[in-house]
Amino acid sequence: MAPATPPPSATPPATEPPQHAGTALELLVHGVGGATPQEMLDDPRTVRVTGDTTAAVYRRTEDAHGEKHPERYRNEPVAEAYCWSGLTSGNGSRALWLLLLPFMVVNLAHWMRPTATGRTRAVRLYGVLVRLVALSLTVLLTAAACEVALDLLAWQCAGADACAERRSWLGFLSERQGGWWSQPGRRLALAAVVPAALVGLLWYLSNRTWSAYESQRPLDQEDVDADSPSGAVADHGQDAPGPKAGEDPRKAVPVRPALGRPGFWYGRRLVARLRAAHTAAGFLTVAAAVAGAAARHDRGAEGPVPRFIGTAVEGGIVLCALVVVWVVCRRGRSERTRDTRLDGALISYLPGSALALLGLAVLYASWSRPDWQSSGALPGEAAFRFLALGEGILVIALAVVARGLYRRTPEPRTVLYGLGGPAVAMLACALGGVMTGGVAQRVADWLDGPGTPGMGRSSDIAGPPVLLSWQASVIPMLLLLLLVPVLVLVVRTARTARRLGPLIEAEYAPEPPDEGRTRRIARIRAAAALTDSAPWIVGVLSTATLLLGAGAVAGSWYSDQVPGRAADGSGPLLESFADAAQSTGSWLIGFGFILFVAGGRRAYKDASARRTIGILWDVGTFWPRAAHPFAPPCYAERAVPDLASRMAAWTSTTPRGRLVISGHSQGSVLAASAVWQLPDATRPRVALLTYGSPLERLYGRWFPAYFGPEPLLGLHRSVHCWRNLWRATDPIGGPVRIDADPDPGVDRGPLKDPLAYGRTTKLPLPEPILGHSDYQADPAFADARADLLEELGPLVPRQADARTQKDTSGRSSG
Repeated sequence: MAPATPPPSATPPATEPPQHAGTALELLVHGVGGATPQEMLDDPRTVRVTGDTTAAVYRRTEDAHGEKHPERYRNEPVAEAYCWSGLTSGNGSRALWLLLLPFMVVNLAHWMRPTATGRTRAVRLYGVLVRLVALSLTVLLTAAACEVALDLLAWQCAGADACAERRSWLGFLSERQGGWWSQPGRRLALAAVVPAALVGLLWYLSNRTWSAYESQRPLDQEDVDADSPSGAVADHGQDAPGPKAGEDPRKAVPVRPALGRPGFWYGRRLVARLRAAHTAAGFLTVAAAVAGAAARHDRGAEGPVPRFIGTAVEGGIVLCALVVVWVVCRRGRSERTRDTRLDGALISYLPGSALALLGLAVLYASWSRPDWQSSGALPGEAAFRFLALGEGILVIALAVVARGLYRRTPEPRTVLYGLGGPAVAMLACALGGVMTGGVAQRVADWLDGPGTPGMGRSSDIAGPPVLLSWQASVIPMLLLLLLVPVLVLVVRTARTARRLGPLIEAEYAPEPPDEGRTRRIARIRAAAALTDSAPWIVGVLSTATLLLGAGAVAGSWYSDQVPGRAADGSGPLLESFADAAQSTGSWLIGFGFILFVAGGRRAYKDASARRTIGILWDVGTFWPRAAHPFAPPCYAERAVPDLASRMAAWTSTTPRGRLVISGHSQGSVLAASAVWQLPDATRPRVALLTYGSPLERLYGRWFPAYFGPEPLLGLHRSVHCWRNLWRATDPIGGPVRIDADPDPGVDRGPLKDPLAYGRTTKLPLPEPILGHSDYQADPAFADARADLLEELGPLVPRQADARTQKDTSGRSSG
């Protein structure tokens, strides 16, 4: 019997086309050099959604209320642009921050320690050593200011009639005039205003940026429980264990790395403590220079000033200096919780106590000593020698600790086998020495006129300390040594470009080969690969600096003369070489300092120059001030909480919304750091798109404890999905190399660059080689974004309305 034909009313109800889970948001984060909202959104009409003139989120004007009209954005997400360039660029005055470059570089060394598991004491010792190196740089900079103001100007030039006559503005300090200020102690007391003002300026700048950056509270969220799997990490960046053996990586509890801890981007207490200690160290350095000269005179001759006063002042300076060292060594960063307390006693009394001691030293030196006359150089040579020697010992000790940490948990791609931090710390000391010597040499040459300070030939003044002349003399030797690795890189790059030629032509086959086009593409790819050679260049430079610096200290200590005088009697060849090295080094160090400042000012006015050095500067100021409080401020302490707050606000107000955070270059580092700061329940609702990203190529290799394989693997597990686009022509970006089995497919590349080898019907004009820029112009970008949106919010069928379901249900039961 044939089945009965169902009546028309019994047909299944029609269903509407499937729809996405909700409105999608793409949060764009630009990279080095910055970009305007109009450029990022490709629309001249934009509106600010949230933020201020320094950093803000923008949308196209027509997308201002996109959440209220989800039907308009079924195929494309709502685009938002986070512009943070105001945190790192500005007017030309910010070029003065380049004078703080040694402080920034030593701060980088703190974050470059190798990955450590179960080595809490070694990690703390590493931090203590870096902070001591940073403290020595503050003392060195202040000592350089004392050398110029107290020694060269007040002591030597004002004490020499010939020099004082040529500088009429020093006449009131001249001994020949016999005025109240003519006594050496009073001249030193007056000149102490210059280095003391420098220390005060550094304190002011640090306090101002501290209020604007470190004091900004990050996204409010519950502090990580010390007993939870995601928070079972110690201070100072110790890593938490990964998944257990045999455990499905996707089901493992995501590891919250150091950058995800509640207190990582809130360094208010540490920077305040270090600022107090370094400010006190600067004032104590000036006080020691002033009181030390007066106390040496009182101990060597009978005079109106009791000797015990000088002994008491020097004793107070030593005692306060010990307190400063104790404060620096006592405690590092506390990241597990947001530390909102402040060390009130230290901030209130330590700098004030040091300033009071400086006041006592000034009063003590101003005591009348009619028989005191200044001649030669102000005794202080030993101070610079001990500073250089101490910095070398600290760097060697840091290398021993870093090597021990690396051997405990070796990671093959870590730069210099874990010695990247000590190498960079050595470069920071070298930069400090070069800047110190450069200023002292230039001022001495200016004051001495036609003479050469230290050579004793028609010289009016003795000149700066001998060690500074020796340090200047090793610069030409260092440059000659660097020619060898530079030539090696040039030859290797040329050979690599020749080897790439046939591969490039095969890649673009069957298009006819063009020798010029092939050579240009190959040359750009080979030059982009030079980034991976930077570690061993830094290693060679640091090693040579350490050895030549040790030679300079030994030579100055043994001869107690400048190189040109120390070589007298050693033969015409060696004498001429020493004279040439001293004069060339003095010229290079002064010219380099001027060129450095001028180039820095141009970099903040010229966009092309800004992009050239932008990656190095933005990497340096990305990290919080953990070692030196006078370093340029950390823009990420504003940018990361901004991004995390924006993502959290979107996910909380749009329950079914999808979010893709899209970061280019340095923006990808900010994006990853912001994702780590999100609550555990929010991160699985976020997709991450990175392109031209230095996450592994630069950060993973140089900062393995924070961006190494384990943290990046944890980031991959915590977000819903991740795609990373990279090109072989990009000198900055690269693959992120997620180490998981099976391959998660995060890396997509190398992308074809240029998109077309020659002229085609679709692209009739020659295509540019994009390198690090314009990733969004590549069709692969749109494909990757579409894939992420599809994975993040799969299509779901729309349910029929309640009335249809009720009618259908009734007919079926009947």
